[in-house]
Amino acid sequence: MFLCSGCGRLLYRSAAKAYSKDLKNQPYDAIIVPGFPFNGEKWDMILQMRIHWAHYLYAKGYTKNIIFSGGAVATPYIESRVMAAYAHALGIPREHLFTEEKAQHSVENVYYSYRLAKDSGFSKIALATDPIQNSYMRKFIKKNGLPIALLPTVIDTLKVMNLYEPRVDFKPYMQAGFVKLSDTEGFFKRFRGTMGQHIVWYEEDLKKKKYRRKYKARTVPSENSRNLKQAE
Repeated sequence: MFLCSGCGRLLYRSAAKAYSKDLKNQPYDAIIVPGFPFNGEKWDMILQMRIHWAHYLYAKGYTKNIIFSGGAVATPYIESRVMAAYAHALGIPREHLFTEEKAQHSVENVYYSYRLAKDSGFSKIALATDPIQNSYMRKFIKKNGLPIALLPTVIDTLKVMNLYEPRVDFKPYMQAGFVKLSDTEGFFKRFRGTMGQHIVWYEEDLKKKKYRRKYKARTVPSENSRNLKQAE
């Protein structure tokens, strides 16, 4: 079920170290959990890992809310809604579950969920995902100076948990008229999306001048800027 290579062990140790460091600042207002394709039959190992870890963090009181992110990208099922349904079936109240459905790539999961968190009044935010995804998402977070902590899955903790799959009706979470992203975008366009080149940024989140210049064509004014312009 889990990676057993030397590289895998290194990722696990790195994730555990990051978790221990940022756990000191709990509780968080919300954690961000990126989506993963659902096949309509049973959950994948990655879904199992991310959902149970999110439930663990909530049950421990380390986070007050959970934001699941992801639309219908590879299958007709809206990833964030499926994950939220699983989380609710595990016992998390619906009022503490949020879904972000715009993201089509991993870095978009992080940024658009961060924006949803801010718009919901949450200030202390953390990313909670598996060690592999955490290893490159932390680079995106650091590069862009986003105030997002890291609470990645600790594999040794996960190993002793009861990772059962609750019963859920998934039909309500299918997107009508679904078309796979790979049928509408070529490889290179999808790759650029994976690299964050389709993100529409809020200017208040771009702390570095070089990024404000670089992303100028796909930046929208912050609420403060819009309010000032309206006042004028």
